[in-house]
Amino acid sequence: MARLFNPPPVEGRPLVPEERPHSIDPELVASMIMPGGNFSQAFPGFEYRPQQVEMLQAVVDAFNNGSHVMVEAGTGTGKSMGYLIPAAFWAYENDRRVVISTNTINLQDQLIHKDIPELQKVLPFEIRAAVRKGRSNYLCTRLFQQMRHSGPRDADEMAVFARILQWLPKTKTGDVAELTLRTPGEKLVWSRLNAENSCTSDLCAGENCPLHVARRQSEVAHLLVVNHSLLLSNIAAENLVLPEFVDVVIDEAHHLESAVTDGLSFRADKRFLETVLDEVVKPQSGLLGDMMTRIQASVPPGMVEKMAGVVEKMRQEANLGLVRLNEFFEALDYFLQEFVNRRSPFADQIRLTSATRAQPGFDEVALSWDNLSKHLYAIGQGFEKLAKGLQELSEQYDVDEGDDLMLALKNNGRLLEETRANLDAIILEPDNDTIYWVEFFRERISLHAAPLHVGELVEKNIFHAMETVVMTSATMRTANPASDGEPTFDYIKQRLHGYDVDEVAVGSPFDYKNSTLLYLATDIPEPNQPNYQRMLEHAIIDVARTLNGRTMVLFTSYGQLSQTAKAIEGPLVDAGIVTLAQSSGSSRQMLLNEFKDLGSNTVLLGTRSFWEGVDVPGVALQALIIAKIPFDVPSDPIFAARSETFDNAFFEYAIPEAVLRFRQGFGRLIRRQSDEGVVAILDKRVLTKRYGQLFLDALPACTVLRQRTSRLGELTWRWLHRDKK
Repeated sequence: MARLFNPPPVEGRPLVPEERPHSIDPELVASMIMPGGNFSQAFPGFEYRPQQVEMLQAVVDAFNNGSHVMVEAGTGTGKSMGYLIPAAFWAYENDRRVVISTNTINLQDQLIHKDIPELQKVLPFEIRAAVRKGRSNYLCTRLFQQMRHSGPRDADEMAVFARILQWLPKTKTGDVAELTLRTPGEKLVWSRLNAENSCTSDLCAGENCPLHVARRQSEVAHLLVVNHSLLLSNIAAENLVLPEFVDVVIDEAHHLESAVTDGLSFRADKRFLETVLDEVVKPQSGLLGDMMTRIQASVPPGMVEKMAGVVEKMRQEANLGLVRLNEFFEALDYFLQEFVNRRSPFADQIRLTSATRAQPGFDEVALSWDNLSKHLYAIGQGFEKLAKGLQELSEQYDVDEGDDLMLALKNNGRLLEETRANLDAIILEPDNDTIYWVEFFRERISLHAAPLHVGELVEKNIFHAMETVVMTSATMRTANPASDGEPTFDYIKQRLHGYDVDEVAVGSPFDYKNSTLLYLATDIPEPNQPNYQRMLEHAIIDVARTLNGRTMVLFTSYGQLSQTAKAIEGPLVDAGIVTLAQSSGSSRQMLLNEFKDLGSNTVLLGTRSFWEGVDVPGVALQALIIAKIPFDVPSDPIFAARSETFDNAFFEYAIPEAVLRFRQGFGRLIRRQSDEGVVAILDKRVLTKRYGQLFLDALPACTVLRQRTSRLGELTWRWLHRDKK
């Protein structure tokens, strides 16, 4: 395996933090981005932005004082450099590691491949940076070696095996991001080859293990880039995932609560459990087959028979378990059909509350689960027995990779027991602080659990545990009725338990008054009224024809997006304009690339994932249409459960969440100083409902126009062709 994966040696020594950190000079740090500073000398197109300096100074203060701060930095501030420069100076000066956490892979890639390399060019000293991802992103070389030894079992394994065989000698990281997995089957193969559950890098491939290399790079890095999920995994694992750190910058911080929720959530479906049981039913392959092959080569036959007996008993339990598994999901399916028919024929998610469990038919679900649970427990105990037996054999005989196999067996047993315990809580023994629900999509049922509250966890493991905490985003404040509509940090501080955190709001350098027309449609019906959809479609066609495309429309549901796409596609084709719809099967990134590449003659329709993280500068995007205020779906299990914890859930929870998303959506239009265009709000509720002004107050000061929907195309053209003197 060393011949296949041979990464370059990790350079640098592990960091040894100063016991008493030295302050960094605010003026020296700020001089980097001042006129005539290092950045303007190295990058001729670099723009001085006072707002970036203001943010940078707030971050410097947080490092120097060991304090916690929330910084909202508007679009165009240069937020990344606003925290990267102080973090680099602080880490270098004090030999300390600064962890930078993001929510999205896109921002993570931007930091590690663009922003940090640019920073390294202008710093007066050298810093080391690394990216660390979750275990499932790295190839486990031991598992791949097993596949080489036993051979691929099907077409998907053959395809992935061949691709890895070509890729592995070239890669420096062993990161799946470099490998194209085309089908669900290929992704399933990767799940059997990655380091998620069975990697024991301290004992197997060592220096030639991708995860081990990533760990070494993390240990020597001044700046360590991770995502929120890994940051939270580190907390859940009692800080054993990442090297020690006490300084953290959390970008895209408005997503931290949802990231914590996702990181602590549980999901299981029939296919997942079938895969687990199938691996045991066929003990001649996989982990059990590998173990038996190795002990047969070095252990007396009598002792081999003892281990084989445990494997055979596990196989019998797994065969019975597969029968009980089918019975369980049949009972669950029958219950859900009856429940849905009684309650809501359109639901695809059902919360499992005490009231749900009291419904007729649920006792059959509970009984069938109890029958299945016994077999899962027995198999988990079997893994424990095998691990203990292998440990004893390895002490007496030279079992090839015995320690490695023993830990893998323990991991399998632990994961199976965790799965069983989670399902037991979902069906039989619910916890009051956990949300439970069932999803069904295309006849596939999955069971879920998620934490009700995460604020205490963030408070304990971030605010109480870290010396320096910088949380930043372009959208952290929400308009507050108690403060005359003035945006505040109150909502996000309450959700994350950051009650004593300092706060800084840095405005955007963009001149929205002269660049952005905020068009408020006065005559369009409210979204649940007749003729609303027809007027929305006509408005999109009108604007798209006027601008020859160059339009993005943001929706809150795939259903409305799909309906709109069908209605506008024909008229726009007649005008030579292409409609790109997110529900058409293309990935988000593919649609964005096509929208940018075509340059014009294109209308892009997107739902939730397009409300943020979309960057289309220049004339490719000149009109942004928001179809509806982006409220959460009331029936969403997590949203519904958390709503029950508020006295006035609509104003205290639903509106702040929607305002943050609304601000993100608005920010898709103006991405550069030279950009200009129209943001059209085709949801009359911003004008007619008493909460509507809260959404408008949360936006920067634009030129506002209240007009009929039918004039949107005409007035958009006038705005873009006005006299700008």
